[in-house]
Amino acid sequence: MTPSGIVVVTDRRQARRPLPELVSAAVAGGARWVLLREKDLPRPERAALAARLRAALAPVGGQLIVAGPDPLGGDAVHLSAADQPVAVGLVGRSCHDAAELARLATEDYATVSPVFESASKPGYGPALGPAGLRDLCQCAGRPVLALGGIETPERAAACVEAGAAGVAVMGAVMRAADPAATVAELAGVLV
Repeated sequence: MTPSGIVVVTDRRQARRPLPELVSAAVAGGARWVLLREKDLPRPERAALAARLRAALAPVGGQLIVAGPDPLGGDAVHLSAADQPVAVGLVGRSCHDAAELARLATEDYATVSPVFESASKPGYGPALGPAGLRDLCQCAGRPVLALGGIETPERAAACVEAGAAGVAVMGAVMRAADPAATVAELAGVLV
């Protein structure tokens, strides 16, 4: 199974509450996939955080994906465009253009970004827009998650209409006063 719907991407620096609490709220709102970033944490702290997030996802059969080649005791990773391939159960990769998508080999899915300008990564781009996303989805050869600036239901819907299997959302959920409501609102347009 590959990620679809809403994939919550963590960033403790933007989070309005501790990540385990925030992820539990996102799960209550319908999130079933979480991508753990926090690459700057020492491995023992990151592994402990991964275990806590997996526990928050377990009651709903959710899946934690870990950014980077180390799955931290799990079986799902998300690699950067430059990371070396790894052999684990589920592998995704960040891509930004057709050339990076053409280099995919055994990855199960790809993220494509930035679709829109992003408050989390200002100046990163240029933004692809829905038309650019559509072109990349057509040449990916595997499910694509749209990433970057997806802060409204309208933007989430535009990504799925362009061919994305789902959307990866960081800032809108991390900065939300009510992460459950934000996830539910975004997910509501994806069904």
